[in-house]
Parts: sequence; C-alpha cells; structure tokens
Amino acid sequence: MRKVFLVLLIILTISILGAPRRVAYVINGSLGDQSFYDSGYSGIKQLEKEFGVQTRVIECNFDPSLYYPSLRTAAQWADVIFVISYGFEEELKEIATKFPNKIWVNIDTVVQDEKGIISSIDYREEEGAFLAGAVAAMVTTMTQLPGINPQKIIGAVGGDDDIVIRSFVHGYEQGAKYIDPEIQVKVIYVGTWDDPAKGKQAALQLYAQGADVVFQIAALTGFGVLQAAQEVGKYAIGVDSNQNPLVPGHVITSDLKEVGQSIYKIFKMIIDGTFEKGKVYSFGVKEGIVGLAVDDYTKKILPAETVDKILKLQEMVANGTIVVKPYVP
Repeated sequence: MRKVFLVLLIILTISILGAPRRVAYVINGSLGDQSFYDSGYSGIKQLEKEFGVQTRVIECNFDPSLYYPSLRTAAQWADVIFVISYGFEEELKEIATKFPNKIWVNIDTVVQDEKGIISSIDYREEEGAFLAGAVAAMVTTMTQLPGINPQKIIGAVGGDDDIVIRSFVHGYEQGAKYIDPEIQVKVIYVGTWDDPAKGKQAALQLYAQGADVVFQIAALTGFGVLQAAQEVGKYAIGVDSNQNPLVPGHVITSDLKEVGQSIYKIFKMIIDGTFEKGKVYSFGVKEGIVGLAVDDYTKKILPAETVDKILKLQEMVANGTIVVKPYVP
C-alpha cells in the first residue's frame, strides 16, 4: 500500500511541477539483442511503471537514412530523449541545437555540443571487462573443469573495432594479466552487431586456436558466441545484460553494463532537480552500474573458492584498491 501511495505521489508531483511526461529511447540498432539495447529498454519500462510517464522506442535498425528523421520525431514528441547515437553523433548535435529546451542524454559515448545541450552517460566499461578477463584467466588454468586444455589462451569477439570495444578489450587484457601474465588473449572483430552466425563463426575459430573462454562484446552477434561455447563444450562470458541463463553450464558470468539502471538513475536526477545539461556522467563498478553477474549459473560451473575470489576482486575495483587503466586511443 505504501509503495502504491509513493508512486501516486510521484505522478502527482510530476503533474504539478510540469516535470517530464514523455520519454523517448532512440537507438541506432534494434531491440531483441538480449544485451545492450534490451538493457536500456528495461530502464525505459521502469520509468513507465514508477513515474507514470509515456514512453516511445524508436529503432533505427542500423539504417543511416533513419537517423535524422528518428531524432526529429523524438524531439517533436518527447520531453526527455535518451539516445544511443553510434554513427549519427553529428545528426544528434544538429537536432539538439534545434530543440534546446528538450533534455538530451546520449548513452555510452560522449557527445558534446557547443551550447552544452547534450549530456552523456559514459561507462567505465574497462572495469567490468577487467573482471571478465580475470575470470577468464582463472578458468583457463582450471584444467579440472570439463573442456579446459593445458594452454593459457582466452579470446574475445567484438562487434566492431571502435573506441568502446577497444576499451572493453583493454580492460579484459588487464584483468587476464593481473591473474597470470602468461595468459594469451586473442581477439576477433567481426564488423557487425546483428549477425549471430558471424559471431559463432568467430568464436569457433578462437576455440580452434586453443581458447577455453571467449568474451562476447558484440550485442546480438555475440549470441552466436554463446551458441559456439555450447557446441564445442567450452565457455563464454556474456555482456551488458545477464546472459548466464541463455546457455546454462557454458556462460560463466556476464559483464554487466546496466544501461537500464543508468537511464533510471538519470531520470530520477531530472525529477529531483540535480541533473545538469551538458554534463558527462561517469558510471562504473563503484556506482553499481558496471560489474559481473555472479549467480547460481556461475556457482554450478565454478567452485565456491573461485566465486569468492571473483567477488573479492569486484570489491577491490569498487573501492579503488585495484585501479583499471582506461583505454587511450
């Protein structure tokens, strides 16, 4: 009863104060990846439930001809626009300048305009990837596990060779070397975000080269990595959302980038008046936005002492005992 009262109070406050009533989520790709885009969508749905706002998702399906009109449609309809603008950063700046009274929040990359209209959510993804690399390094030395060979090789499949994926790989390599400097890290960039068949092919190639664990950093393409792990009796690490349940027994953990929770966090700041236009918000392990999904699926694969070690490493990154170096192009 108390929760219902609080929700009604929030909705009433929004109405009285003229706070945002319409929220758009504009993405360069499409929903259904069970990873990055879907994580953001979960946050949008949470805004509907808790704040009573209307929401609209606009999917560009990686079609450049849709970028500009999609942004314009969102600007004409919504009060707050959350945008994943890979590939159309300049269009975002142009539209935001034409609609400066709207609240623009770019997700996962930093987009800054001259007038300070656009805010950005910048994730310290290298921190979560460090933990993923540490887990992969531990597992590749655990020859008592089914499917683990004596070689110290781990892999990663990136959706594209861009600054964000480079940051993931940079953190992944640091985490692996932290556990064992002799670990080899092999990486394949497939150049697409929505082709599981290519992700599977790349993972099979890495497994054939001796990798025991492959980290997928490729959205929907990465689902093919999980399938490959199951097919050859090896292991994978998921990304962005908790993908541990998708292929039980083969996905050790998932490197979470809680896009949905960051959307929720930013919207609460908008409501309470602490949000700043033009600011870059940095979220990592300390803020609880980045980190590993360690659950019953993980515990069925790894011994308790290994799980404890993983959780301890995560705590050390959160409190600054371990400092993960960011990627510098």
